[in-house]
Amino acid sequence: MSSELRDFNSNSFYAYLTEGKLMGIRCKRCTQLSVEPRPLCPSCHASDIEWHEYSGTGYLSTFTCISIVPVRMEQKGYGRNNPYCSGVITLTEGPRISARLSQVDASNPQTIKSGMSLRIDFNEIDTDNPILTFCPD
Repeated sequence: MSSELRDFNSNSFYAYLTEGKLMGIRCKRCTQLSVEPRPLCPSCHASDIEWHEYSGTGYLSTFTCISIVPVRMEQKGYGRNNPYCSGVITLTEGPRISARLSQVDASNPQTIKSGMSLRIDFNEIDTDNPILTFCPD
């Protein structure tokens, strides 16, 4: 399906992820970028928007390691004895987004550093139930 024909919603966002693309929106009026797909610009509220493909790189702004997990993550093997990390990533293009962190030691959070370079980890994205995931670059 062409990117121009897709609705600006989370279903389209996750469909792009399963295709190996990190997509968000760009306002044609004020050029504001946003990773969260929506039919209106979050800055000027114009509806003249288009899909924008991000590089998939950025840096870790902040993070947390989670050991009391939701059912969805428990089904993937995470829990008290196998925590996972989630962080806020500032993309190279500027916007920030929350994502799971892979290839980090959640049991030793002192080894994870704010400011570290990250890239999207398409290898970790489950096509049936995609979760945005980044790993150290």
